[in-house]
Amino acid sequence: MSRVSTAIVIGGGIAGPVTAMALHRAGIAATVHEAYPSTADGIGGTLALAPNGVAALRLVGADEAVTAIATPIDRQALAMGRRHVALPALAGVPPLRVVPRAALHRVLHDRAVAEGVRIEHGKRLVGVRETAGGVTATFADGSTATADVLIGADGIHSTVRTLIDPHAPGPRFTGLLGFEAVARHEVAAEPGTMTFAFGRRGYYLYWPEPGGGTRWGVNLPQERPLSLTEARAVPSGEWLARLRAAYGDDDPGRELMRTSSAEELQVVGSLHIMPPVPHWHRGRMVLVGDAAHAPSNSSGQGASLAIESAVQLARCLRDLPDVPAAFAAYERLRRDRVEKVAARAARINRTKAPGPVARAIMPVLMPLFIKAAMDPEKTVGPEQRYVIDWDAPVAVG
Repeated sequence: MSRVSTAIVIGGGIAGPVTAMALHRAGIAATVHEAYPSTADGIGGTLALAPNGVAALRLVGADEAVTAIATPIDRQALAMGRRHVALPALAGVPPLRVVPRAALHRVLHDRAVAEGVRIEHGKRLVGVRETAGGVTATFADGSTATADVLIGADGIHSTVRTLIDPHAPGPRFTGLLGFEAVARHEVAAEPGTMTFAFGRRGYYLYWPEPGGGTRWGVNLPQERPLSLTEARAVPSGEWLARLRAAYGDDDPGRELMRTSSAEELQVVGSLHIMPPVPHWHRGRMVLVGDAAHAPSNSSGQGASLAIESAVQLARCLRDLPDVPAAFAAYERLRRDRVEKVAARAARINRTKAPGPVARAIMPVLMPLFIKAAMDPEKTVGPEQRYVIDWDAPVAVG
């Protein structure tokens, strides 16, 4: 049995609470330390949970609470102008679920607390000291915490990642800015249909909102990255005017932008991905979720992979005899899978802002491309059918 009995989890977003709940079920006491003073109520856009992510949530008892606040997506389509082509679906799996990020944070926070996990806010990590028997975290308010291991679930701008490896790569800008809102315009699509549209000046997606109207998200090409603070410092009315200009020639993009209000526009900010991180762990510190692997949102797998990694890390710490063996097994179980998903998403990203020649031929080539290349069993089957066997013991090697 592992000698690990306590853990410090840095980050209270998605991976942090799930890691703590999985550790709790593995018999390891974990405390979550979140830098922000409260949960992210009302902040952030919508994210997708794939069937494999919901399956991993089931292992920590959070799946029903999450699916209760999510919208199921049963069908997907590609659109360019007035041309719509249905995407082939993967048979025999539950629907994709879309959920507001802030609502997901709140549900996972509440589920973790109900499971007996302690979550402390206003704890910004500034340093770590390791000893032969444990690790001590120091926070900006002067407080400290000590445990057997420290887990960095602190997102794409991870502090723990740089403590593990000062030369670790940082997030890479995708050249896209994200925005989201609900338009009053009703699109001609069945409920539960997500449409991926290639506009003349940018990519966007949309689906009928259960409460009425149409929820849309935009990936607008942008030359330089903006921090979230910088992006939100620009008045929403200015951003919406820019979006209306960019999508004014598109159908239904024009009506989606025209019937959306600046007050309800969500500025998601620059979209980033993580290049491969050479070192996921060192000593008694390890990374989980976006701190280690953050594929483009084109993958539809970012949150789901973070949840999976949280569960797999808990299994390894539960079953293996020492920390180095547990961390090595965890990386062996995860690295190849997450990097394959990231590579697939990177290929999709390159199509999000097609040039004039590509736009001219895409309506003709789309059906042929879908028929020839988009076999869902090959492209997303291994991702979405993935289920973790919690009860199976993890072996060394």
